[in-house]
Amino acid sequence: MKRFMLIMAAAASLLSAATPGLEIFFVDVEGGQATLLVTPKKQSLLIDAGWPGFNGRDADRIIAAAKKGSVERIDYLMITHYHLDHVGGVEQLAGKFPIGTFVDHGPNTETGDRAAQLSASYQKAMETAKAKHLVLKPGDRIPLANVEVTAVTARGEAIGKALPGGGKPNPHCAGAPQKAVDHTENNRSLGVFVRYGKFRFVDLGDLTWNKELELVCPANRLGAVDLYLTTHHGMDASGPAAIVHALQPRVAIMNNGAKKGGAPPAWQAVKASPGLEDLWQVHFALAGGKENNVGEAQIANVEEQCQGFGLRVSADKSGAFSVTNERNGQSKQYAAKR
Repeated sequence: MKRFMLIMAAAASLLSAATPGLEIFFVDVEGGQATLLVTPKKQSLLIDAGWPGFNGRDADRIIAAAKKGSVERIDYLMITHYHLDHVGGVEQLAGKFPIGTFVDHGPNTETGDRAAQLSASYQKAMETAKAKHLVLKPGDRIPLANVEVTAVTARGEAIGKALPGGGKPNPHCAGAPQKAVDHTENNRSLGVFVRYGKFRFVDLGDLTWNKELELVCPANRLGAVDLYLTTHHGMDASGPAAIVHALQPRVAIMNNGAKKGGAPPAWQAVKASPGLEDLWQVHFALAGGKENNVGEAQIANVEEQCQGFGLRVSADKSGAFSVTNERNGQSKQYAAKR
């Protein structure tokens, strides 16, 4: 019987290794966001589409990532908020690659010429793609098979009920300072919590400081995560220790640019997070110097004028995952723990 059980366990392990898991591509869009999730059934979710212009650079990089993930269209394109480095590249992408459904928090809350231009471009992209449209509120889900994607913030609101594993008092809230109230679209960011088996990942877009505190204080409504995308590219207008340390990420990804994000205070808050095993960066942050950047092996782009390398995460239902640097092939495995 014991031998039979060992054989069955080994077979299950081999089956798990052979079964495609969740793939996450952190595309380099030079300090914006473009994060592509590909499910085991080859459904795709793209979170933001980078900048406009640059001869379609960001659209081309996103399409290259999609091809690496063996997907031929973007099933869901989710826009966290209406800023140029997140929604600006949508029109160019829609002109080059099929998109099934556009997902957002509702209309742009900002006004003025720039806001109107971005809204018009977004509407034109939806028309070009002949896509469906889905508006999410906190608690709503994007209907992917095998992967739960739950909106936890949207349009300035946050989930009222804790997610499974969340809801515990957050000791890091004591004495956490507030910052000036932010009235921009950053504060309205559509943030999501992704669950694939025991693997957990959170992406809060550019949500700013005070709204992050509301999400985890006095109780942490999210719980712990395996993978954390630094909020707002690692700018110090976001990322208070009270949320980063409450999330207890095993690994953090910073989607900064050479001259955008990666601010030393935000970088230090991540590095000091309890239980953090590694921080990986899309770019070397020039303002941080060597003392506020990780080693080159875990930075996708070490030069300011770069080729646009990305970072790739492969996750298993067990909670085990790996991170690979596309520049140098450096890969690290993280065993299931939680």
